[in-house]
Amino acid sequence: MAYDFKNIDKKWQDKWDKSEIFKASDDYAAHPKKYYALIEFPYPSGKGLHIGHPRPYTAMDIISRKKRMKGYNVLFPIGWDAFGLPTENYAIKNKIHPAAVTKNNIAHFKEQLKSLGFSFDWSREINTTDPDYYKWTQWIFIQLFKHGLAYKKEMNVNFCTSCKVVLANEEVVNGVCERCGSEVIHKVKSQWMLKITDYADRLINDLEGLDFIERIKTQEINWIGRSEGAEVDFTTTEGDKLTVYTTRPDTLFGATYMVIAPEHKLVDKYKDKLTNYDELVAYRTAASHKSDFERTELVKDKTGVKLEGVSAINPVNGKEIPIFVSDYVLATYGTGAIMAVPAHDTRDWDFAKAFDLPIIEVVAGGDVQNAAYTDVAEGKLINSEFLNGLEVKEAKEKITQWLEEKGLGRKKVNFKLRDWVFSRQRYWGEPMPVVYCEKCGWVPVPEEALPLRLPETNAYEPTDDGESPLSKMTDWVNTTCPHCGGPAKRETDTMPQWAGSSWYFLRYCDPHNDKELASREALDYWMPVDWYNGGMEHVTLHLLYSRFWA
Repeated sequence: MAYDFKNIDKKWQDKWDKSEIFKASDDYAAHPKKYYALIEFPYPSGKGLHIGHPRPYTAMDIISRKKRMKGYNVLFPIGWDAFGLPTENYAIKNKIHPAAVTKNNIAHFKEQLKSLGFSFDWSREINTTDPDYYKWTQWIFIQLFKHGLAYKKEMNVNFCTSCKVVLANEEVVNGVCERCGSEVIHKVKSQWMLKITDYADRLINDLEGLDFIERIKTQEINWIGRSEGAEVDFTTTEGDKLTVYTTRPDTLFGATYMVIAPEHKLVDKYKDKLTNYDELVAYRTAASHKSDFERTELVKDKTGVKLEGVSAINPVNGKEIPIFVSDYVLATYGTGAIMAVPAHDTRDWDFAKAFDLPIIEVVAGGDVQNAAYTDVAEGKLINSEFLNGLEVKEAKEKITQWLEEKGLGRKKVNFKLRDWVFSRQRYWGEPMPVVYCEKCGWVPVPEEALPLRLPETNAYEPTDDGESPLSKMTDWVNTTCPHCGGPAKRETDTMPQWAGSSWYFLRYCDPHNDKELASREALDYWMPVDWYNGGMEHVTLHLLYSRFWA
């Protein structure tokens, strides 16, 4: 007789549900041994589960069942990472409200997961689109704002041409939008930012002692990109200061040209001095259609335009050197300008050959006219006046001291990590809990007024001008200032999907608490997570962002 999956499985699954056999106990005193098993909570797409869901869930389910049999109080929770672009894009395409799409998708996912028999504690189910949940996401944002970790500034951003929304660097993959695969261009927009860079050192240092696999630690360390070097002040023939960051100040005598990002402010400042200004602007426009990944890719033709009419002065020898704009320099990294030492950098060497620029060897050991000599972590300095004969380490220290004494530079620690772009010009996300008052500036919504609910509307399509659909809802936008009582306007950008997923593991500890995001008692008992099962593709998203928020 064939096994009757439909009836036999359903019978026992219903019995499990009714008896709440997998429910974690809140009687902490009676259960001194706890085990917190966490999965990456799913995004409920319309297509339902794929193999990437049951594969890690099954592994964690086995661990959870074993721990229960060994007497542990096991927390194995489930929830939904339900805000974001895929649902909204689907809603727009099929003319179904994203709230309805989300509700239907969750119901389908839930049915599938229950039919697979996972031992989730369904009593702790959370949903990032539930106002009772995003109330605390908004509360966290307000704390960040109050501590100066959330700020707004005009900046060069990644903009998806199809989703019509700003993306964080981590959401651009191989030059296209991670969500829809469309071209990503650069735009200048006013954006909310989170100061993740203030915690760059801690995000590296705190990896020590964490029970992460080494590959994850390495990937995060590389993404944060900590380096030690110096800031060096070049001057231009117009008298302006042009500061660069370099990890190799010892090679300054080999700097034969400079490169600035196409977006660098000096291009417009020198408009009347530059005889090829139109050519520079055309190059800038072309660069805006490339992602940061494409622009910094090593294996590509080196392109650029020389500033005709303005040059730079190398501070160590007073020599005049040309300035180029090139798309391999990013306005958002360092100072948006570099000194180029083609003898010892492959990219600079390729560029120098393409534009027939001098190549001066300053660390002995290679044939730099035929190829860049890059094995220069050690070696002796040559062609470098007072640095000649010194080992690299000594030369770095001496030139940095010399720059500081002359007022031409200073020691500097730099990071590849940029502040987190936190604005999204879309409807389906958490409303930003801040208002703008002409008198008081940006003011947070009173905490007792949270949640600031997402207004209901059928006009949720993205706007052609790149602003959020919320900007058109004047009845919702126009409000009063919590400080002075005067007229104010709500922020109309929404938070990114990563907001709700950066702290969900904390809410599972105490999901029905309406007084705080979770009680201290619950957090002290359940945290830290004992085993987290997720994908490597989220190492620089979920894990980095979650560690910063925590």
